[in-house]
Amino acid sequence: MKTVTKFCTPVAAKLFSNLEFDGKEFRHQPGSILGSTALVAGTTVGAGILAMPTFTLPSGIVPSTVLLIGVWLYALISALLITKVTLNTMSQTGRVSVSLLTMVEKTLGKVVARIASGAYLFLHYALLVAYISQGGEILTSLSNKIWNIQQILPGLGGSVFTIIFGGMMYLVREKLIEKINNIFVGIVISSFVGLLLVVGNQINFEQFYFQNWSALPPAISVMLVALFYHNIVPVITVQLEGDYQKIRQSIIIGSLIPLAMFLIWNAVILGSVSPEILKSVSQGNAVFDPLQILRNGSAGEWIGLLVSVFSEFAIVTSFIGFVYGLLDFFQDFPLFRDSKYSNNRLPLLGFVLFPPMSLSALNPSIFFTALDYAGTFSISVLGGIIPALMVWKQRYQNLDLHSINKPYFSGGKVTMVVMICIALVVILQQIISY
Repeated sequence: MKTVTKFCTPVAAKLFSNLEFDGKEFRHQPGSILGSTALVAGTTVGAGILAMPTFTLPSGIVPSTVLLIGVWLYALISALLITKVTLNTMSQTGRVSVSLLTMVEKTLGKVVARIASGAYLFLHYALLVAYISQGGEILTSLSNKIWNIQQILPGLGGSVFTIIFGGMMYLVREKLIEKINNIFVGIVISSFVGLLLVVGNQINFEQFYFQNWSALPPAISVMLVALFYHNIVPVITVQLEGDYQKIRQSIIIGSLIPLAMFLIWNAVILGSVSPEILKSVSQGNAVFDPLQILRNGSAGEWIGLLVSVFSEFAIVTSFIGFVYGLLDFFQDFPLFRDSKYSNNRLPLLGFVLFPPMSLSALNPSIFFTALDYAGTFSISVLGGIIPALMVWKQRYQNLDLHSINKPYFSGGKVTMVVMICIALVVILQQIISY
């Protein structure tokens, strides 16, 4: 199979067409809005949703709900900025496969591109280490329960997880991966509903009146990590052939699904906390474990299975999205673009998966503390400062080739200044807190 791209005229809704040669003729292979929406949702809904209430408990349901919506809006504007830059860079270079390095280098120069690339790589590899480690641990736990075996090697679970799902991404065509990911997202949502039904009868509605707005700042970095899906924006831009309306629809709907899940989950878990637990956590006498609320419920025999299913498939869908993000990033490197490896996905996929698999096998815990820093600094830079600066330069220095007179959002300079200022405040707050 050989896939080629045909660029369309500027007046077309889509920027190019994806064509695949089956040996006899070229066939049009457009991506679907459903598949791209599921990719955004699946990438966003990671295992972090289970831990988020740990950081939102001190502030209460209402303050954390307001903050979640605000962070979602910030992430949405950022994603639309990245979409705009991606389309403009495709128009400038005439290439479909454009990585963050290419986009930043074309607009902000090589020095800034190296900084952005370093932050991008650190964030993605760190998250992949966490996903592989946690996904492998769940697989090991389930195998012990089913077959009553013990884990022999500490890193075996993570290696098995990588082989299963990394192998799937190598052996299975992208269109089928899209359909499989849709099924996985459906399983995540179904198991999530099951968890809500289990916990629903434990809600104490008096908890909705508790508010501590001053306790919100520590939760910002966790929410930024939880709502980060921007790495796959260039991927869905290619899948949807540069059609901005379809891309925007996929991003909005795909990010609204996890937002709704986060809001409901946060309210249900925090509403299930007893005043005694809240007081103990506020005084620093205990660390709040949201899963403990579930284990102490009346349906304890079902909760272990539901939590395992939800967590594993949430990890897998995020794993797929982040692997695609790194694949898209590395495909623009000269080593893989202009060599014998350009048509062979195995070396490229190995370059993406082998480092995090190895680190998760050796000592995955060394990255968990670093994730907090990476979440704040990497995402603030990649999702706030860099996209705003790139759009600013493209729009106001005559580099915007795709739609210089058709901004995709209102606000102009004010919007971009606010995006940058918020990112700087988040970084400053994190520095001060440490």
